[in-house]
Amino acid sequence: MKLFDVYPLFDITPVKAEGSYVWDEKGTKYLDLYGGHAVISIGHSHPHYVQKITEQLNNIGFYSNSVKIPQQLELADKLAEQCGYPDYNLFLINSGAEANENALKAASFYNGRKKVISFNKSFHGRTSAGVAATDDKSIQAPINKGHEVLFLPLNSTEALQQVQNPEEYCAIIVEGIQGIGGVYTPTNEFLSQIRHFCDQHEIVLILDEIQSGYGRSGKFFAHQYAGIKADIITMAKGMGNGFPVGGILLSPKFQAKYGMLGTTFGGNYLACAASIAVLDVLKDENLVENAAQVGNYLIQKLRQVEGIVEVRGQGLMIGIEMPYPVADLRKELLNEYKIFTGSASNKNTLRILPALNLQKEEADVFLEAFSNVLAKSLV
Repeated sequence: MKLFDVYPLFDITPVKAEGSYVWDEKGTKYLDLYGGHAVISIGHSHPHYVQKITEQLNNIGFYSNSVKIPQQLELADKLAEQCGYPDYNLFLINSGAEANENALKAASFYNGRKKVISFNKSFHGRTSAGVAATDDKSIQAPINKGHEVLFLPLNSTEALQQVQNPEEYCAIIVEGIQGIGGVYTPTNEFLSQIRHFCDQHEIVLILDEIQSGYGRSGKFFAHQYAGIKADIITMAKGMGNGFPVGGILLSPKFQAKYGMLGTTFGGNYLACAASIAVLDVLKDENLVENAAQVGNYLIQKLRQVEGIVEVRGQGLMIGIEMPYPVADLRKELLNEYKIFTGSASNKNTLRILPALNLQKEEADVFLEAFSNVLAKSLV
């Protein structure tokens, strides 16, 4: 049997990882500034993370949501302590796509509407409503195109105010920082205006923090820079540090009822163990603060480098836009300097999405390599 060939792969086989580094089968060491699509939050193979999952596996690995799983309550309590939404309710699933799918479903249950507002360059997953709200027709099959989604320019108050019949819209879904689109941040003012617009028209505000959440921006959620509250927040990626886990936080105004949402694997023992370990390490090692400090350091240093069009982002979610496609630049960083970086749908943008415990010394390794690659291109 062959694998269904949908991924362009680098010719590298990682077999070991620790902190911000991975090693391939030949023993070559790489600095990982991509974290497998912003998934690695507390560092590869963190001892506490490994211990928590191992201990849980030695006791019980799985049972469905037909029995009490106390680890779910422990996770909810620890999340409430750190995330700024202690009065919200947590629903656990397995991935970011599921998180957005369930968020949109909960919103539609709430107000009985079905139209959605999303934004240009957005990405909200590859399933049903999530992919319909994603600004990329190339990944939408005909079956995905029955949803009614209006795409607006990000940060355009004028476009928002010109929406016709706003009372027909179920939800506005927006990323705390657009990731795949190229690291574009909604302004604080624009998020405040969206919040006001939603309140005016009883529209549910969904903040997609799947990539930008869990401390990556230098706050627990990126939208918290704007001082607003969302009605639903979606989470995944860094939530499990590599273990498949996702979640949504729902305002108390949403009333739960049996059968409204459901999942077989969501909130299982191992997923909870992984997620609890992540929250423990975020708190004990002050990783949200570290993301802010090291991220700001990187951004400031990069803005001093000649030849860059723009440096965007917050904390350790950084987009570096060049005046040309960055595919060859990424390959040279990987092949010559052994550094993983990320791409974006904007082909001229290189993304930096490392673990939140990245140290300045490791950031300096990248800065030197990046400067060397640019210097070669100018010769």
